[in-house]
Amino acid sequence: MKIIPNGVYPTMITPFTDDNKIDYNAVEQLIQWYADRGVAGIFAICQSSEIFFLSFEEKLELLKFIVDKAPKGVSIIASGHTADDIETQIEEAKAICDVGIDAYVFISNRFAAPEESDDVLLERMTKVANALPEDIGLGVYECPYPYKRILSPYLLKEMSKNPRYQFLKDTCCSIEMIKAKLDAVKGTNLRIFNANSATLLESLRLGCAGFSGVMANFHPELYAELCEIYESNPEKAEKIQNFVGFASVAEYQLYPVNAKYHLKLTGIDMGIHTRSKDATKFTESQRKEIEQLYKLTEMFKEMIK
Repeated sequence: MKIIPNGVYPTMITPFTDDNKIDYNAVEQLIQWYADRGVAGIFAICQSSEIFFLSFEEKLELLKFIVDKAPKGVSIIASGHTADDIETQIEEAKAICDVGIDAYVFISNRFAAPEESDDVLLERMTKVANALPEDIGLGVYECPYPYKRILSPYLLKEMSKNPRYQFLKDTCCSIEMIKAKLDAVKGTNLRIFNANSATLLESLRLGCAGFSGVMANFHPELYAELCEIYESNPEKAEKIQNFVGFASVAEYQLYPVNAKYHLKLTGIDMGIHTRSKDATKFTESQRKEIEQLYKLTEMFKEMIK
């Protein structure tokens, strides 16, 4: 079983053509764009990839392309976990694992309804995990759609008894809760990757392993540097944190349309069509905000060299 490295795991978006097909030319450019900016790996076939709007055949074809095109040294973790019933979840997860990924990532809300207990969730997750190849690492994503299921410290402690669990994409956005979770998994293989920009530096100092959030589709190189230097250069780390934390208000725009627009500004040949959002609602003002964020990011990188 491969151990995935600490660092930055962008939540990979799915480019589409204007006629609503996956744009593989843009996908290949995007993979290289991430790699050139120092990411540890890519979180593929996740919510940012619009997995609830892709057929299973599209998910599998897209993942095969990503794994095939990923540069050496870039870990690929993937989800695609959208089915409701356990047997379908097992069947689809096996197919995704067979592609050759480094870790398979469950979505926490797929195992239990909001009113069901952590023990119910754990029982169902364990059943699926036990059916998957033993040489594949496992992770969990606290995906906010269709509802956000935050994993409790109790549940994480139980999960971490299985050394296959290596990755939690944490979306609680609370330092107090992150600390409790870190305490629960201390000394195990299960590591926490914060998805929240505003709390990132503080969470790294507490013991988080890296960043896996939507803003790595805007300036992953800043997140990679923050994860690398937060101990050795605390003054610079504070500057980067202040920038990325405030810049993350872009999340509240029309994501992932705005991310595609930003990536287009960086030189990737990509349209802004999405399946999950109506791109025609991306206003002139929002476009200008993203243009200004792009220019400001380039200025900031020059300032902190």
